[in-house]
Amino acid sequence: MVDQKLFDPTGKFPKPPYKKQSQPWPGLASRMDPRPDHGETSYRGSGRLAGRNVLITGGDSGMGRAAAIAFAREGADVAINYFPTEQPDAQEVIALIKTENRIGLAIPGDIRDEKFCQDLVRRAVEGLGGLDIVVSNAARQQSRESILDVSSEDFDATMKTNVYAPFWIIKAALPHLKPGSAIIGTASEQACDPSPELYDYAQTKAATMNYVKSLAKQLGPKGIRVNAVAPGPIWTPLQVSGGASMEKLEQFGSHTPLGRAGQPAELGSIYVQLAAADASFATGQVYGSAGGSGQP
Repeated sequence: MVDQKLFDPTGKFPKPPYKKQSQPWPGLASRMDPRPDHGETSYRGSGRLAGRNVLITGGDSGMGRAAAIAFAREGADVAINYFPTEQPDAQEVIALIKTENRIGLAIPGDIRDEKFCQDLVRRAVEGLGGLDIVVSNAARQQSRESILDVSSEDFDATMKTNVYAPFWIIKAALPHLKPGSAIIGTASEQACDPSPELYDYAQTKAATMNYVKSLAKQLGPKGIRVNAVAPGPIWTPLQVSGGASMEKLEQFGSHTPLGRAGQPAELGSIYVQLAAADASFATGQVYGSAGGSGQP
């Protein structure tokens, strides 16, 4: 057995100030500086999810990409959904999945459309040969200084992406999920400690936390577990494509006790743990990862 080295978490990844940068929504990880770490070179699997079939929304970048890489290296076949303009990032993820000799299925499309969400699940089931892990991760976040700056179109787009889409996808997936299956949502520290400029986004994450706890009670007797990951400030395209002001972006994560933003790679193992069979008593739980700040 090889000894594991100790790493000081405060200096493990880049610290602010970060370079000022912006991209059109929804943004690409491949164009960020510094480029986010999703565990591409660091995550090592041990067969914990061998034979499992996974659908991940927002699987091209951020926490969804970290989860996709980790799941594939744990032996799972993985379908990822992403917005069509995110194709360059998605191609990288699919290549990484296939390097592990697992099925990597790319299904681009807009989850703000109910019919597409239904089709997404159908294509995942057909392409993977089944479905037993659903990771509802994709989200829309746009920073607005005042509620007066949030248009009805903006509000609707955020609600459709963050609240309606998980409802449609889980509803379509449920008939395919057998006992032992897992549903994982991506919440946020914003659910309990909302920022003033994220009026619409924050309330969708409170809704995520709530539906996770509700569904866990509803589906527990059926042997289906439902949990969520609640990140703090994580370095993803969400931030550089309108999710944070330029001033906040430059100092992103500096308020945390660790003094930096988190990297998606630091959350991949949490998604694995929530999906794995040895977490069989964990349901209705929200796992935080916020560098010592926020809640839960």
